[in-house]
Amino acid sequence: MSNPTGSSQPTRPAIAWIGLGIMGSPMSENLIKAGYSVTGYTLEQDKLDRLAAAGGTAAGSIAEAVKDADVIITMVPASPQVEAIAYGPEGILENAKAGALIIDMSSITPQTSVDLAKNAKEKGIRVIDAPVSGGEAGAIEAVLSIMVGGEQADFDAALPILEALGKTIVLCGPHGSGQTVKAANQLIVAVNIQACAEAVVFLEKSGVDLNAALDVLNGGLAGSTVLTRKKDNFLNRDFKPGFRIDLHHKDMGIVTDAARNVGAALPVGAVVAQLVASLRAQGDGGLDHSALLRAVERLSGQQV
Repeated sequence: MSNPTGSSQPTRPAIAWIGLGIMGSPMSENLIKAGYSVTGYTLEQDKLDRLAAAGGTAAGSIAEAVKDADVIITMVPASPQVEAIAYGPEGILENAKAGALIIDMSSITPQTSVDLAKNAKEKGIRVIDAPVSGGEAGAIEAVLSIMVGGEQADFDAALPILEALGKTIVLCGPHGSGQTVKAANQLIVAVNIQACAEAVVFLEKSGVDLNAALDVLNGGLAGSTVLTRKKDNFLNRDFKPGFRIDLHHKDMGIVTDAARNVGAALPVGAVVAQLVASLRAQGDGGLDHSALLRAVERLSGQQV
């Protein structure tokens, strides 16, 4: 075991964390709890204050955050943001030290991950893509599923850090593979939420005790992590964002585009992607993705 207190044992790697949103804040705090030194940067001052209150160090810029870091973890919304923080004179690649390891935990296009790894290699910087599944609750509880793309040696180096963030951590293949698996994850989750939402409206309109019905359904083949995690959202119409419709809309674009590139048909996924887009167009983009229930209610003639 390494020791953060500076005894004769080797110290743990110094970590820079870029992006302290719904997922990034609790994840970075779990690393602090595990004994890592974390220096963070994000655009919102209140998130930097939260990091400092948890025992981390707030940086004034990306360059300041990454200059002494052994490991740089990024958790931002989409490919344009990854490119914005990685490239340019103030970006990660120009300011990180040679030999540093970037763990990009954002959900982006596989090609963006491939390009980042190639450009970083020219600077002597290693990269793995490591998107996650499990939502805000999984981030808080450190039980995320982490799907990784990259070199085996870099995965091995990152593993102790990832083990402080998640429970299921798998190297899926070369650079971009983690993002491909994450895209498939988002396809399954969206279709699952849509099916649950349709069942909820059907059950309610039939006069069935919804709580009892969801309990028994979740105990059989229809049961799922989605139903377990989102049951209370459905029952209480509580759509406080754990994972926003806006982000799932982005992810459905990634998976439909990637599937088209490889010649895979996604007939049900394409329909659900349109339903997600419709919900967003109706002003619900900031709500949790369980708000797909609202779209089914509208289609069923209910006022929401």
